[in-house]
Amino acid sequence: MSDDLEQETLAIHTGIHRSQFNEHSEAMYLTSSFVFESAAQAAARFSGEEPGNIYARFTNPTVTAMEERLAALEGAETCIATSTGMAAILSCIMGLLSSGDHIVASRSLFGATVNLFNNILKRFNIETTYVSATNVGEWETAIKPNTKLLFIETPSNPLTEISDISALSALAKRKGVWLVVDNCFCSPILQKPLELGADIVIHSATKYLDGQGRVLGGAVLGNHELLMDGGVFGFLRTAGPTMSAFNAWVILKGLETLKIRMDAHTAHAMKVARWLESQPNVARIYYPGLPSHPQYELAQKQQKTGGGIVSFEVKGGKEGAWRVIDETRLISITANLGDAKSTLTHPASTTHGRITQEARDSAGITDGLLRVAVGLESPNDIMADLARGLS
Repeated sequence: MSDDLEQETLAIHTGIHRSQFNEHSEAMYLTSSFVFESAAQAAARFSGEEPGNIYARFTNPTVTAMEERLAALEGAETCIATSTGMAAILSCIMGLLSSGDHIVASRSLFGATVNLFNNILKRFNIETTYVSATNVGEWETAIKPNTKLLFIETPSNPLTEISDISALSALAKRKGVWLVVDNCFCSPILQKPLELGADIVIHSATKYLDGQGRVLGGAVLGNHELLMDGGVFGFLRTAGPTMSAFNAWVILKGLETLKIRMDAHTAHAMKVARWLESQPNVARIYYPGLPSHPQYELAQKQQKTGGGIVSFEVKGGKEGAWRVIDETRLISITANLGDAKSTLTHPASTTHGRITQEARDSAGITDGLLRVAVGLESPNDIMADLARGLS
């Protein structure tokens, strides 16, 4: 596929490999294994002398099509699809790091990511130091001789803090470590971390890439040598946190509409954010598209828009926040995001409920904080639904 094509065209035409039936819509290959023409071909496939499918734990034509399409959108050489977004993070770290290695990570991370770093990787002697998402000096101070990887979400979940990808990339290169960016909130439509110097991009394809809350999926993207020869694909091939062909097909079709969906999500989110900023019972709002956001200028530079996630603190703490949730009639009360349906979450008791109170305080996640993932409904209806609990 030509590099000259625009993203919305790449999202529709990349990764199409028609079968003998010459189908127009991409085929779904539901098979656990693949047949060889001879013993010699089987041996050549297993040894890597001949390319081709072997077993669906690590290769499948539908999954490959999805990987090619997402890689084209991110501007990556290689994409490795996984069963979930958390499986993508796990595969990245287990493929590249060893016992005794060290990670420097933003303290503003998704709760499950913090639990992975603190409760699972720590058991294998991989330690993590947490620093400010926005203070590059803290990152430099935290890097040790055994540091191998810097890990950020930008915008962060749920406070939409913006990390300076270019500055952290320059630091990572100077120190000889990798920079990994979770690009879930923006998708490649709004932000392309590899172009800003990141080494690896992580996605929870469950979110905007699918776009309708139907299936789970994840992806690790970067250059071929790092991901394929560096160990990430080897981990997936052996351990098997694999994306299913069905889920890959759903996400493949979801990518076709990613550009127009992200345009709508962000336009709606901006309208809702401006409205929330004027509500007397909202103490504070976090949205990168508003000039009031602490990293507004940086967001304007490295993102195309503010995105579809708006977080805000309600007066009255937990009681006030839960009142807003319980008074909704339209918005879905669920922890997922990136759906056509708007969703509303109380992070302190759900997505970040399993981390310590100290960690929540450090990350700025208060009991009054709510996160709304603005969907594709009329923003007027979304605002009316939130207004009941805010009145």
